[in-house]
Amino acid sequence: MIYDFILVGHGLAGSILAQTLVAHNFTVLVIDEPKANSASNVAAGLMNPLAGKRFAKSWLADVLVPFATNFYQALEQDRQIKLFHAKPILKLFSSVEEQNNWMGKSAGQPYGDFIKAVYTSLPSSKIIKQEQGGILIDKGGYVHVSLLLENLQQIRIEQKELVTDRFDFNYLTLTDSGVQYKEWQAQNIIFCEGFQAALNPYFSWLPFSLNKGEVLIIKTTEQLATEQVYNKGVYVVPQPDGAFKVGATYNWRTVDEMPTEAGKEELFNKIKDILKVPFTVVDHKAGIRPAVRDRRPLIGIHPKHERIKIFNGMGSKGVMMAPYLAHHFVQVLKGAEELLPEINILRYITLYREHY
Repeated sequence: MIYDFILVGHGLAGSILAQTLVAHNFTVLVIDEPKANSASNVAAGLMNPLAGKRFAKSWLADVLVPFATNFYQALEQDRQIKLFHAKPILKLFSSVEEQNNWMGKSAGQPYGDFIKAVYTSLPSSKIIKQEQGGILIDKGGYVHVSLLLENLQQIRIEQKELVTDRFDFNYLTLTDSGVQYKEWQAQNIIFCEGFQAALNPYFSWLPFSLNKGEVLIIKTTEQLATEQVYNKGVYVVPQPDGAFKVGATYNWRTVDEMPTEAGKEELFNKIKDILKVPFTVVDHKAGIRPAVRDRRPLIGIHPKHERIKIFNGMGSKGVMMAPYLAHHFVQVLKGAEELLPEINILRYITLYREHY
């Protein structure tokens, strides 16, 4: 059998792309070496239409958010599981100064219907430090990423479309009609490797800005409200078992997958700036984000080898970006759309020429 696509990597980006390709009647073979501490598994799966310290509207949020919501809800219905938890995000102000600064900056921002309410103050709470008020962000929520990946993996196994193995470039051969990897043939190969793409011999010229993120799983002595996600320096996201995932750090200096005491201490101190009640840390994880210099994904076709493609670089926004961008990329592969220039790897063609 000659597949339409071999996909390398089955994290958040790869699994959603594989599902989308199959939905459009393409044949796929996924090659993946599962890792418990992959960035996809470590992430809290937060979907936040407003982001950054300035809380500006995220790029393409008006398109990405509803598309992603529909994608996860359709998969929920198909698999009869709960994956996406639509929750408002309460961005708490740290001070009156921050409140005033935000109110001034927000006047000219096109937030649309993503801001549900702005509170100059909130009632005193025995659990949350919320007296300075905050912004209630609508259309957000979180995806149970590990459960999502587990179900998409199960689909690929059921369809006999998954090979559990570490990809070895020594066995990849380009042919006149496509590619061959070991005993498998395909017309194309798409790399969805996450941070490991920085070591990919075909795409190492791309300007990845890898960074390590650490998260804590905590339990509180008094039950924290679960009808919303809290954000104040870090996010506090409810988990199915009653715990909360807190994160994340950003470390560009030491890019490995080992949790650190420094990361734990940073998160610990930020949690104490949100919670008034004691908490215990029950787990501590770290993963590497495949972020990019200009904070836009890296998607497209290799400048020299048209059979080789990449779908990567979504950083901490994969939950929000991957469903629509997978759909868009499939339309590009079908010849129905032109690849968005903001995500096209050819925006870095000068780096490729310098490299080769």
